Amino acid sequence: MKPVAILRFFPIEGPGYFATFLDHHHIPWQLISLDQGDPLPENPKAFSGLVLMGGPMSVRDDLPWIEQVLSLIKQAIAMNIPVLGHCLGGQLLATALGGVVTNNPVKELGWGKVEVADNSVAREWFGGNLTEFDAFHWHGETFSIPANTTRLLSSSYCPNQAFAMDIHLGLQCHIELTAEMVKIWCKTNAAELEQNRESPAVTSSAEIQTNLDARIAALQLVADRLYTRWITALVA
Repeated sequence: MKPVAILRFFPIEGPGYFATFLDHHHIPWQLISLDQGDPLPENPKAFSGLVLMGGPMSVRDDLPWIEQVLSLIKQAIAMNIPVLGHCLGGQLLATALGGVVTNNPVKELGWGKVEVADNSVAREWFGGNLTEFDAFHWHGETFSIPANTTRLLSSSYCPNQAFAMDIHLGLQCHIELTAEMVKIWCKTNAAELEQNRESPAVTSSAEIQTNLDARIAALQLVADRLYTRWITALVA
């Protein structure tokens, strides 16, 4: 099988549990670190799937690689190569599909409950017995739900948390995290947590790390559901 291409935009926002999942399923993958100057592939034909990770930048920033990544996503979709976007990656996917990225009313930082939409597409991704779960959030922007896609998840502070179109999946919340990643994010972004501590959608570093292993284990069970469905469409 051709490898899954994983685009990394920021050093501490790597593939995390997603890479572990692929390894467990004996699926090859290739990390393309734009933060280290790796070149983007000219087209996605060499890959079985395209995955986009998170980052602190915005799709609206004047960065030289934004349009190139959007073009790569559009090519992958046209070739029926499945695309999966996490946070910034979900915003990039939404933009490529005609959605709009705007500021969210508040920043969401830390753990927060998301609700699974009551529609057939959401049930295909999450199963019929999961109605809500604790996701991890670290964002100040949000995407609109593009035309011809279906909303899958919402939260009290951000109604558009995930969408799907066929096998393409965009997420605003994070499901790819490991416990170590959470600890690093809390340490690296301590000032951001402090600056936004009055927000109802922000929890402290101590609260975020309480019962961390159990919370991560529960989150990875949800990730398993989504990733298991997504890999069914990988191009051989």
